Amino acid sequence: MVFSIDTALMAVLFILPAYFANATPVLLGGGTPIDLRRNFFDGKRLFGDGKTLRGFAAGIVSGALIAGLEAYLLPGTQFAFLPSPQLILLSGWMLSLGTMLGDLAGSFIKRRLGMDRGNPSLILDQLFFLFVALAFAYPFAAAVITIESFIFLVALTYVLHVGTNFAANKLGLKSVPW
Repeated sequence: MVFSIDTALMAVLFILPAYFANATPVLLGGGTPIDLRRNFFDGKRLFGDGKTLRGFAAGIVSGALIAGLEAYLLPGTQFAFLPSPQLILLSGWMLSLGTMLGDLAGSFIKRRLGMDRGNPSLILDQLFFLFVALAFAYPFAAAVITIESFIFLVALTYVLHVGTNFAANKLGLKSVPW
């Protein structure tokens, strides 16, 4: 497969549910921490106050809504990255779920490493959600997740994540720029 502008656009359309799922908790999160302020057996919080039930649910719902919009708009176009609306919906749902679980797993790992909330970690903060999201969607979208698309999405995700988090910090939506 030759990587082209069309392929890049299809990769972006494919990953949009994950991007929305990852960003939504910044806007709609808050409230009860998903770990209910409980500690793991090592005495450290499971995830921390930054991972909330409302944010987790809002992330999944927003990603699923984007997948639904794509399933409605894309079939029959040259940018239909999967052959049916059902597969677009299923991959979007799995991307959203994988994103939120990957974000939780990243926080869990950071707590085990003794990193406080807000401390930066290149892989865990910027890319881990993407890796888990792609793993969750792979069984339904293996044709879309080529090595070229994977490399493109890693680079794009890193740049977008750094830029949007910096902007969210400047707008007062996040306390740290990562």
